[in-house]
Amino acid sequence: MIQTPVILILGPHRAAVSGVSTHVNLLMDSTLADDFEVVHFQVGSEGRKEGAAGRFMRLLLSPLFLAATIVFRHVSLVHINTSLNRRAYWRDLAYLAVSKMLGARVVYQVHGGALPQRFFAGSKFLTALLRSTLKAPDLVVVLAQVELEAYRNFVPEQRVVALPNGIDCRPYGAVPTVQSDEGQPLRMVYIGRIAREKGLYETLQGLRLAHELGVDARLAIAGSGDEEPRLRRYAQALGIAGRTCFVGPVFGSDKVKLLAGADVMVLPSYSEGLPYALLESMAAGIPVIATPVGAIPDVVTDGIHGFLIPPRDGKAIAESLAIMAGDRERLAWMSRACRRRVRAAFTIERLAQELSLHYAQLCGNVQLASSAHGRIPSTGARGTARRDVPEKLFGREE
Repeated sequence: MIQTPVILILGPHRAAVSGVSTHVNLLMDSTLADDFEVVHFQVGSEGRKEGAAGRFMRLLLSPLFLAATIVFRHVSLVHINTSLNRRAYWRDLAYLAVSKMLGARVVYQVHGGALPQRFFAGSKFLTALLRSTLKAPDLVVVLAQVELEAYRNFVPEQRVVALPNGIDCRPYGAVPTVQSDEGQPLRMVYIGRIAREKGLYETLQGLRLAHELGVDARLAIAGSGDEEPRLRRYAQALGIAGRTCFVGPVFGSDKVKLLAGADVMVLPSYSEGLPYALLESMAAGIPVIATPVGAIPDVVTDGIHGFLIPPRDGKAIAESLAIMAGDRERLAWMSRACRRRVRAAFTIERLAQELSLHYAQLCGNVQLASSAHGRIPSTGARGTARRDVPEKLFGREE
């Protein structure tokens, strides 16, 4: 009897609010389960309520629990979801070492962060350690083409592939394309963590400058974070508190409803991997104003799906808003282009199929039920409380 290979996917608690938890949930619920036994192993602090002592014990014992899981579940492959920041790197280094010592195959997926050449800049020893770390997995997965080139140059002997994120487009199919006239306010939305590095202060600056240019715009910020009280005070100081609404985290049908009432999605982050909020907004037909960081330029073409602007540039946000507010026909055209773009290249079906092929090869060329004649791609292939959202933010008409 042929035993189904067990794939252990490492990531945050599945109810956590983060891009990686979204990624894990999509993989766990995808067609990967047709060919593999897919098991989740929780790592990281997201979704946990713990003090300093609890965190210390978790960091100490978690690699041992991973070892026991690999042994007793007969795990064939460990899929580590990490990021090239110091906290994630040192934590996941232990998981990588345990997995390799126990003979499991390892897929090491990097969700953004610094490029490897810059990560330990100034330390030859730590840079050499990072290079050794990246040689250890059986496959390194990145999200962006700029990362693909950087990682291949840093570890040319390693197998590195770019597999962009994918989403389930079905919930967004019923959202109509953006259609509004110049007499209506331009409805902006941000979905994600409320943090300075997401460019939210520049977004508020852009909203204020756009108002001075005669643009009537409104902003809904959906998310949570420690920066929220300061951001509220900043909106008040700029005199745009009445044009800004904090609606809290949104999920499921609430998120779809929020997007259905938006004309523009803003994401002027200082750094990114490939944000799920970007893909979801574009799948709903929402043009974007974003920065050309991480994998965003692989998805968004400037002037076609919205506008790419420099980081930390409120004036550029205001200018983009003025163009969109003044040419609603172009906005509607961008809306249709966004939807086509995501449906063509960024679906969870595409990602699951590509990962299945790589998993099958690493596990010994498993015959895939979902792709019996599939070809292994080459390495060059690229529970928070909700708040009510005011009705004035919704209501896009067919």
